[in-house]
Amino acid sequence: MTVAETTVFETLESNVRGYCRSWPTVFETARGSWLTDENGKEYLDFFAGAGSLNYGHNNPVLKRALIDYLMNDGITHGLDMSTVAKRRLLETIRDVLLVPRGLEYKVQFPGPTGANAVEAALKLARKITGRTSILNFTNAFHGMTLGALSVTGNAAKRAGAGVPLVHATPMPYDGYLDGLDELAWMRRVLDDSSSGLDKPAAVIVETVQGEGGVNVARAEWLRALADLCSARGILLIVDDVQMGCGRTGPFFSFEVAGINPDIVTLSKSIGGYGLPMALVLMKPDLDQWSPGEHNGTFRGNNAAFITGEVALTHYWSDNRMELDTLAKGERIRQHLTTLTTDFQGISTRGRGMVHGLVFDEASQAAKVCRIAFELGLLVETSGSTDEVVKLLPPLTATEDEIGHGLGILTRAVEIVRDAH
Repeated sequence: MTVAETTVFETLESNVRGYCRSWPTVFETARGSWLTDENGKEYLDFFAGAGSLNYGHNNPVLKRALIDYLMNDGITHGLDMSTVAKRRLLETIRDVLLVPRGLEYKVQFPGPTGANAVEAALKLARKITGRTSILNFTNAFHGMTLGALSVTGNAAKRAGAGVPLVHATPMPYDGYLDGLDELAWMRRVLDDSSSGLDKPAAVIVETVQGEGGVNVARAEWLRALADLCSARGILLIVDDVQMGCGRTGPFFSFEVAGINPDIVTLSKSIGGYGLPMALVLMKPDLDQWSPGEHNGTFRGNNAAFITGEVALTHYWSDNRMELDTLAKGERIRQHLTTLTTDFQGISTRGRGMVHGLVFDEASQAAKVCRIAFELGLLVETSGSTDEVVKLLPPLTATEDEIGHGLGILTRAVEIVRDAH
């Protein structure tokens, strides 16, 4: 590779770029679970577009549908106009996702990012209740725009706002207090008129905190949280941007708890092919928007409607994807558990096909990711001190690919520990 081929990134692109610093190569093609750089080196992708590629790169079923749609001059940009592509997606959401699960939700198309879906959800909760404050959780991550940052825990990300982030109060997430009842404090301050905490419009929660370090909420804790909110007239928002679309096994990550959130946000893999799309699902009585009250130029990404509809039809018309994901996830869990017994100072946690390898010495996680990259595997760190190696392989990854990736990860851990 010549200097001219890489200099443009250093000289023209903003310093804000991040992932390219961890993976210093120039990627050219991708298919399934693999990326190939312009020198022909292949990398197994256990990052999957930060969870946007649950069905892999250039999935042939989705690609064929997209090409056919474009070749037939299908609508690509539609704002919130009615189109055939949108109708097909909405019908599929109803018939494949909602009706079989006994869920009743209206569907909103906000701007095509997870952060915009969160912004819309917060705005709607405040409009409905007439209240301003939101309760969020320690180690939460909900996006990089101001409203989403206000309910995000990470100090470095919050500092980037440049202004005070107000009208949000963090509460301890499940496990944060090492075995104590994390919801006891929330109940106490909500029910005490002298606590100084105003009654919130909503509580927003991730059932598994991805960016926060693969922190997994127990089903019983989620049920207790839902009951707490319902009893006090507080809306419950589940942010399923990264953990939805089957990442934890069932399509919605909250299904394991048997709860029915008031509002759900989806993005990332809801578009199927990696094309931008986001949804806000709300109980019908909460759909109190005025026309155009929350909009966006690219909320009508019809190309994503096509691939999203085909992904739902192809992968979620029965329970095969869920069962396959749970089985693969169990294999990953067992391998990582064995790894933690072989090496001191490491633990693991996860659900479905999102797992974390947690290092007592936080700096070792980044070293493992760097060596894994050199060996041909893409993984990233997460957690408050980047102490977790996070695994997000495509749900469509084969058993051989999962085994190959776990082998590389194990070798990377061995190299780091031997050098320590």
